[in-house]
Amino acid sequence: MSSASNALEESIGTHLLRTSAWVKPTNVYMALFTTLPGEDGTGGVEVTGGSYARINVGPSDANWNLPAGGNGEFSNAVVFTYAVPTANWGNVVGAALYDASTGGVMQAKATLDTARNIVAGDPAPNFPVGSIKFVFS
Repeated sequence: MSSASNALEESIGTHLLRTSAWVKPTNVYMALFTTLPGEDGTGGVEVTGGSYARINVGPSDANWNLPAGGNGEFSNAVVFTYAVPTANWGNVVGAALYDASTGGVMQAKATLDTARNIVAGDPAPNFPVGSIKFVFS
């Protein structure tokens, strides 16, 4: 399951209904979580340490598939790969999109179809094409 953050919903609403335009982020970074944050972007537990860093996933037409049949689901069109973990990252249950490589404002979050326990020495964690899904509906 995925959802837009409160911040993204307000940006879209302001863009559509008010006079100011929403400027989309120059970069979009994907963070991994052992506990997903709420729609307000708080309460989550992002992976830390052990060579972990958010990865830049867009904006890019090459990186994301368009929704099919009006379902609102955007999925990764390329494999997303993180660095090799040098410490345990924990049981990763979801991902979120941010407008910055650290800190920043959460734009959307999604639960992984299958949680992944990532430990030190594992190969570089990667997410095959179609495995990361953000639904905007």
